[in-house]
Amino acid sequence: MPTYTNNYIPVNKYTRPGLKLNGVKKLVVHYTANPGAGADNHRRYFSNAQVYASAHIFVDKTEAICIIPLNEVAYHANDIQQRDSAGNPYRGVAALKPNANFLSIGVEMCLEKDGSFHSDTVERTEDVFVELCNKFGLDPIIDIVRHYDITHKNCPAPWVSNGQKFADFKNRVKAKMSGKSVSKASPTKPTTPSPSSSSAASGSLKSKVNGLRFYSKPSWEDKDVVGTVNKGIGFPTIVEKVKVGSAYQYKVKNSKGATYYITASDKYVDVTGSVKTSSPSPKTTSTSSSSSSIKSVGKIKIVGVSSAAIVMDKPDRNSSKNIGTVKLGSTILISGSVKGKNNSKGYWEVIYRGKRGYISGQFGSKI
Repeated sequence: MPTYTNNYIPVNKYTRPGLKLNGVKKLVVHYTANPGAGADNHRRYFSNAQVYASAHIFVDKTEAICIIPLNEVAYHANDIQQRDSAGNPYRGVAALKPNANFLSIGVEMCLEKDGSFHSDTVERTEDVFVELCNKFGLDPIIDIVRHYDITHKNCPAPWVSNGQKFADFKNRVKAKMSGKSVSKASPTKPTTPSPSSSSAASGSLKSKVNGLRFYSKPSWEDKDVVGTVNKGIGFPTIVEKVKVGSAYQYKVKNSKGATYYITASDKYVDVTGSVKTSSPSPKTTSTSSSSSSIKSVGKIKIVGVSSAAIVMDKPDRNSSKNIGTVKLGSTILISGSVKGKNNSKGYWEVIYRGKRGYISGQFGSKI
């Protein structure tokens, strides 16, 4: 009997690109970092999320849902957390180089409201991995890895802080594959964040409504909207509360560490934990070539998008982070163009807020 059900999200450029895997060398375990949201909450979120992130299977205490076919790429484990002395991204699992997204299956474990893994979630995840190991001919002891092992992202955090729990999980999967009976999995207690001198964040939030917009910067303008969240979905980290115009927004981070802004109105969001309030930042003008050390070679006009073009941190639309947007019809300075990866049209190298960014070639027309 299958341990998960298939309920695929639509093919789209953000969360299900439709690209084929080059093989399955490893199985990667993650956690959602989104307390209280179940497997179907995440399926609905990734059905229309405008962020380059996803996973194949989501598991909670009552069900496991496969949202991306197991022969397709999910964007789950090619983030950059640190670099070596030569500037290369850290990649700790040799078999998954250069891009784990093309060589692995990603499985996300959902959290309870208190941030713990329910024992039924752990047990169900073990069963999913038993099925996947059998399907792909993998050894759970060496072929199940954490997201942390690949990029050093703190994921799944409870099993990074307590590596023995992860080792126990793999041993239980191995035992089940051998037909041995195992005792019921114990729940994993929530991790206690270490104190940080650089951030006073201790809250998290969830949307009370469907289609709640979030922004790339402190703004209420349509051009700065980068996505929406549905009821029950939210952000695991609130950095601070900031005043934007005459109202307030929360500066938040998602489970991948990307920063966004969302309304702070209690009509639309539920907040847990404490949140610091900052003074509004001074308004700044847009960056020009005179305020940047990057030499401009011209401008492009944004074309071919419905509302705004995404600015990426590197020329690879499959693994880059979004650092902002430029509105349709607007112009932006460029410092050149590059071939990059995963786009036959290449990329414009743009000067965005004084730093280099990249826009897909088809969305810019040189002027």
